[in-house]
Amino acid sequence: MTNDFDPQLKARMLDFQRNEITEHHVYSRIAARQKSPKNREVLGRIAKEELAHYQYWENLTGQEIRPGRLKIIYYDLLSRVLGFTFSAKLLEGNEAEVQDHYAELKPLLPDIDRLIQDENAHELALIDLLDEESLRYTGSIVLGLSDALVELTGALAGLTLALRNGPLVALTGLITGIAAALSMAASEYLSTKSEAGEQDPTRAAFYTGVAYLFTVAVLILPYLLLSNLFLSLALTLGAAVLIIAAFSYYISVAKDQPFRRRFLEMAGISLGVAAFSFGIGALLRGVFGLEV
Repeated sequence: MTNDFDPQLKARMLDFQRNEITEHHVYSRIAARQKSPKNREVLGRIAKEELAHYQYWENLTGQEIRPGRLKIIYYDLLSRVLGFTFSAKLLEGNEAEVQDHYAELKPLLPDIDRLIQDENAHELALIDLLDEESLRYTGSIVLGLSDALVELTGALAGLTLALRNGPLVALTGLITGIAAALSMAASEYLSTKSEAGEQDPTRAAFYTGVAYLFTVAVLILPYLLLSNLFLSLALTLGAAVLIIAAFSYYISVAKDQPFRRRFLEMAGISLGVAAFSFGIGALLRGVFGLEV
């Protein structure tokens, strides 16, 4: 069945049609890679529903539409790098705007309610659906990141003023960071083992240690590349804020948690400790008269 729609409305409908067939291919690709039968079944079901939505619009417009290849490639790569939970929920997060657009067409297309209900069901299904290892160990990753950000930004700020030597600050920070990473990983192993929960202690320790070491590497890098100590410190603090922002955004999407509160809390603590440590470094340098 085709109808005579005004050109502007038909253009919108074709956009909806392209979006649905594109998402069908995205979900199909992600589903095909799942080892978990439950994840594969639910993602596959959503892919089929997106195809049915495409066919709904195709029946109205009377035209076939090619999917957006770049969008398919983008979300496919995103799911491989950041996990299928993040990419799927990011994709579904865009559906709120689509649902609003669909609701605007209800006077013209009463049966569009079915599509709106399906889109709502997608989001609810995804919330309960996905079991991904990296998200099960989010607490361990948060522990590694937050401890490294708080401890090392503070240590580097204090060492910057106390030592006044970039390579020495980097070396001291690296030694401190590696020792702290091993200590944190060991503590996480013992803590997870004592809880006797579903998490594997070795994996929990691994995630904590890797998150800590990654943060250490990023934070000391400016001191190895630049000769200006205070510029290095500024870049280190900027890198810390970027890490906090990126991880907070990831968690806000993947685990449906508020971004702003988490970001401000972590950034405030890290920068506050850095400022305090910077003051301590200045004080100790003056008290002991250190010259390095």
